[in-house]
Amino acid sequence: MARSPYEVLGVAKTAGDDEIKKAYRKLARENHPDANQGDAAAEERFKEIQGAYDILSDVEKRKQYDTFGSAGPRGGGGPGPGGFSYENVDLSDLLGQFGGIFGRGGGGRRGRPQPERGADLESRVRLPFEDALAGAQVRVPVEVDAACRTCHGTGAEPGTSPVTCPQCNGSGTVSDSHGLFALSQPCPRCRGNGVIVEKPCTTCRGAGRERVTKRYAVKIPAGAKDGTKVRLKGKGEPGANGGPAGDLFVVVSVVPSTLYERRDADLILEVPITYPEATLGATVEIPTPEGPVNLKVPSGTESGKLLRVKGRGAPKLKGGGKGDLLARIRVTVPQKLTKAEKEALEGYDRVLRERPRDRAFNE
Repeated sequence: MARSPYEVLGVAKTAGDDEIKKAYRKLARENHPDANQGDAAAEERFKEIQGAYDILSDVEKRKQYDTFGSAGPRGGGGPGPGGFSYENVDLSDLLGQFGGIFGRGGGGRRGRPQPERGADLESRVRLPFEDALAGAQVRVPVEVDAACRTCHGTGAEPGTSPVTCPQCNGSGTVSDSHGLFALSQPCPRCRGNGVIVEKPCTTCRGAGRERVTKRYAVKIPAGAKDGTKVRLKGKGEPGANGGPAGDLFVVVSVVPSTLYERRDADLILEVPITYPEATLGATVEIPTPEGPVNLKVPSGTESGKLLRVKGRGAPKLKGGGKGDLLARIRVTVPQKLTKAEKEALEGYDRVLRERPRDRAFNE
């Protein structure tokens, strides 16, 4: 059994005009097809709400419904709830409001497709460790859409031109009537462009674009590390409907160094030294990215100690100079000894005053 118009709008039989209009506006917003695209149930509820409001907003129709009920004055079922016809209702005061809510102008028509920004692209480059520290310029190949070289982007065979779409007359939209409301949607024939191509370009098959490879010169900043991104604004995919192009992001991958371990802007270098150098202290030459330097090793230096050389690390990406070089000391033990070396060590062992285990276990 069909619901009464009062039940549809959720109002009492004693409700006044303002209460009815307020209930209608609320329900119409919630169930409007533009706000529930593809929801067939919502579209049916919307029609039912329209029919109920048509009856209760008209004095004569409401009086007839209250008198005769759902059968209507002639006992027949009409197109609206309760057998009443509601084809010619003027709700222009509400159309303007719904037009604003659902993004329409006063005429209830959608505009042509809005400009859309193109997609961002990503490309990767692999650099030697030294080039990443010093900075480099590389050429990056990128596949993007571009205007067809044959039709210059029109999509039409040379010598012909796109013509006005006969289905939408160039507006890019078509309307689908739903009682009081005309719902606009992109024209299915021209896909909202307002024009169609009768003789498509044989190169791009009417798309107006083709896939091409472009090569860009990219400056990799000094101090780049794994994952560093360089942005090239506007070098991504072209936009649609006159929208701006996306960006190209070049991601740096760095080949590991055989000498240095990187820790942010600092570089760690393992420096082997002899037992006498560690015990007595020494000055040893070590490599850095900018050339060799002398490192002073204090007497009594143990394996694993880090000695800092200021400003000999990697350039800092955000400015502010360079990091440091951290020399990690590794005291080496000779694998083979000459007779003189063995005798010297045995003599040292006899006069050794401090035993490392005594210090470690008895503290």
